[in-house]
Amino acid sequence: MSEYKIINLNDSQIELIEKGLDEFDELYITCKLEGKIQIGLQINNSLIAGIIACVTAFKVLYVSTVYVDESYRRKGYGKILMEEMEKKAKLLGVNTIRLDTFSWQGKEFYEALGYKIVGSYKNETDNFSEYFFLKQI
Repeated sequence: MSEYKIINLNDSQIELIEKGLDEFDELYITCKLEGKIQIGLQINNSLIAGIIACVTAFKVLYVSTVYVDESYRRKGYGKILMEEMEKKAKLLGVNTIRLDTFSWQGKEFYEALGYKIVGSYKNETDNFSEYFFLKQI
């Protein structure tokens, strides 16, 4: 093995690494879609909930953020937003939705909406679990 050193990447080096991965992925990704979903729910002109998601490779929508203000939880607003997100995802050509959640967040919520756990882990040191979900639409 050659002598090596670990370095911190600068912006141009980051671009070079990302370009390399993109070029490699091009050999395998047969379907590329673009798009994002950024929707919110208002009551009396106040934003009480929102979802942020982006389309990734292979017709997959990755949901990065789902939030409902605490005083509006368990009243159906999260479900309304998730259903609207799924409608918009279909219009973008998406057929799979993926998301993750921590143990104190929405595991049971996503299960009730038909999302299936495809992986999880428990961090004993910091006392939390994380769950990874998929849903075919």
